[in-house]
Amino acid sequence: MPVRRVRMTGTQRREQLLDVGRSLFAARGYDGTSVEEVALRAAVSKPVVYEHFGGKEGLYAVVVDREVQRLLADFTGALSADSPKRLLEQATMALLTYVEDHADGFRILVRESPAQLADSGGFATIISDVASQVEHILAAEFAARGFQTTLAGLYSQALVGQVALVGQWWLDHPEPSRDDVAAHLVNLAWNGLSALEPSPRLTTL
Repeated sequence: MPVRRVRMTGTQRREQLLDVGRSLFAARGYDGTSVEEVALRAAVSKPVVYEHFGGKEGLYAVVVDREVQRLLADFTGALSADSPKRLLEQATMALLTYVEDHADGFRILVRESPAQLADSGGFATIISDVASQVEHILAAEFAARGFQTTLAGLYSQALVGQVALVGQWWLDHPEPSRDDVAAHLVNLAWNGLSALEPSPRLTTL
């Protein structure tokens, strides 16, 4: 039975197409998603999709950009602690909360995109971009608290990289709670393998 087309404003239609595209890209990846399927799900013609985004590439780029901006906004808003360890805990929790609350968006960010879209959507490119922006956030937070800022880039790469990879694993192994996953990540990052705590807990809880 065909879906009845609903009349919308241009802005409403654009948002609808973004929602549909986000869902399809998360479930099927870039290659498995077509303009035809986006149009069918949205109950519009293919030209409507092209009118708003110029094609699948344009839709994908906007979806990815929105997810990156959402992640960075959540990350920035989470940092309020006055010690390096608690900042690490808050940053880790912010990234894991994004994974938990926006699983579809995270799946899109960590999927590999075609070579022609590597500049806008490849996993390594996106994670590097997020880490680069996190570096500025961490450097500013460190400076405001009198901490050393010269290695903010190293910390941001390590933090974003480890949480991104663990987040992928966590989506398929959801038994540990978000707080437990965060506690163990902070345990490794803060104490190192030689001084791991047997039963780590977050100080922010």
